[in-house]
Amino acid sequence: MRTILFTGKGGVGKTTAAAGTATLAAERGARTLVLSTDAAHSLSDAFAEPIGSEPTEVAPQLFVQQVDAQRRFEESWAEVQGYLLSVLDAVGVDRIAAEELTVLPGAEEVLALLELRAHARSGAWDVIVVDCAPTAETLRLLALPEALGWYMDRVLPAQRRFVQTLKPVLSRATGVPMPRGSVFDAVNRLHRDLEEVHELLTGPEATVRLVLTPETVVVAEARRSLTTLSLFGYRVDGVVANRIFPEAGSDAWRAQWVEAQQRVMKEVEQSFAHMPVWRSPYRPSEPIGVGELGAFASEVYGADDPFAVPEGDDPMTITRTAAGSVLTMALPFAARDDVDLARHGDELVVTVGSYRRLFSLPVALRRERVAGARVEDGSLMIRFAAAEEDE
Repeated sequence: MRTILFTGKGGVGKTTAAAGTATLAAERGARTLVLSTDAAHSLSDAFAEPIGSEPTEVAPQLFVQQVDAQRRFEESWAEVQGYLLSVLDAVGVDRIAAEELTVLPGAEEVLALLELRAHARSGAWDVIVVDCAPTAETLRLLALPEALGWYMDRVLPAQRRFVQTLKPVLSRATGVPMPRGSVFDAVNRLHRDLEEVHELLTGPEATVRLVLTPETVVVAEARRSLTTLSLFGYRVDGVVANRIFPEAGSDAWRAQWVEAQQRVMKEVEQSFAHMPVWRSPYRPSEPIGVGELGAFASEVYGADDPFAVPEGDDPMTITRTAAGSVLTMALPFAARDDVDLARHGDELVVTVGSYRRLFSLPVALRRERVAGARVEDGSLMIRFAAAEEDE
């Protein structure tokens, strides 16, 4: 099953690109679902169709869904929220305020990912296209499964044992109810579900596609997005450059805009030279409806196959040398000063800008020490050596 996520700075046309790509997949005979993790939910506007909380068929083989976040919330978070509400009630917090405080941050986006997992497991689809939230929200969302995994593996088991042992004493001493086992079970279920999502989205048939417009600020954000997505092991397979002005005529004002966009597009071609850059011209109006969206995607991709699984190395590889091992992690556009590296026991912590990835080292590397690291040609290369060797 092919999975493609679309993201980009707000307002660049990622919903149009996602909807058009899904429409093209259906036209080529693939049973296709497009859903949104963006709380704004603009797929209904793009298709000019009322879209429900279940997959709605808008054309042969093409289904669209806007996730019912409230229903998913009740299924996945109700047990935990109920406990948190009881705690806040015990300390005198107003009920309405308490309900606001106990909503999981980014709940709609997280629950849309759980919906994606359910559809992937169903086997009902050949292609799933995801219209993601704007870039910053998407990056935080895609980092969540690993971050929650660290907490679940190291902190929650100890907390659970502590609470089970001292629950009667703590309840009497604090006047606050202690969590039942079902609360911990609910968090565990959420963790397992998000782990499956992470495995799906970092698998070989899942990729992220960046959407941008020819503006310096937008392109800079797209480059940073590529770095961060690579940090968390997600594959980016192409860029959709949207709203490109046609060649200028005698209008001097428009000619200035065309020239400015051409300069930025040269930068785009250089920055993303290792992947396809698909261009979409500026249109007099937005493509709305299945027919126009399909035409949009056909023009953007031309003779290319936008559903082909890209070939290439994994975002993270390990190679053996006579001196030890080298772990290579793709970090396009990262400079040496942007990257911080630390090791804590069997875990490696890599920080790039404001994003941090903490992951367990493979067993083969746990017996070795970090002997050095460098950033070169868009990759972080970490050298390991036998523990008894000198620096």
